[in-house]
Amino acid sequence: MPRAIDLASLPLVDALDLAILIEDEAKDRYEEFVDQMELHHTPDAARFFRSMAGNEEKHGAELRERRQRLFPTAPRTVTREMLWDVEAPDYDAARVFMSARQAMQVALEAEIKAHDYFAAALVHITNPDVKALFTELRDEEIEHQDLVKAAMATLPPEPDANPDDYADGPVGH
Repeated sequence: MPRAIDLASLPLVDALDLAILIEDEAKDRYEEFVDQMELHHTPDAARFFRSMAGNEEKHGAELRERRQRLFPTAPRTVTREMLWDVEAPDYDAARVFMSARQAMQVALEAEIKAHDYFAAALVHITNPDVKALFTELRDEEIEHQDLVKAAMATLPPEPDANPDDYADGPVGH
């Protein structure tokens, strides 16, 4: 059974590792969605999910650099098994015929979920350095939400037809 994360006594090195793992999990999920969208020939959604994977990779790299600068030899004690879908979109959020707008809505919901996670965690954190990091991460999630909303605003309206009405159910091989 994985060890639970005790936010009240979380040291900065573990908080950085947790943040890195959260970014990695989101990047991996977006990459899975890219594969799904390419498989189903929905290039606009695939392109957007690829950009989100790139954003998560970039943010993770920034956090890894900070961690390496501050704690170059500290072992990692936080594992991916200690978190689940903090920022990663829900597995069932991808659809066969997703539009770019639908992909952006999935990303927006993931950014809101991440914001809510960091906001809720702040209540339990006592270490001032960890509190500062989680405040920074929480606030960045608002910036990410604004970026997704701005991208959505540039899209034309969705058609009235629902692509899910035309999707075939799964079949055996």
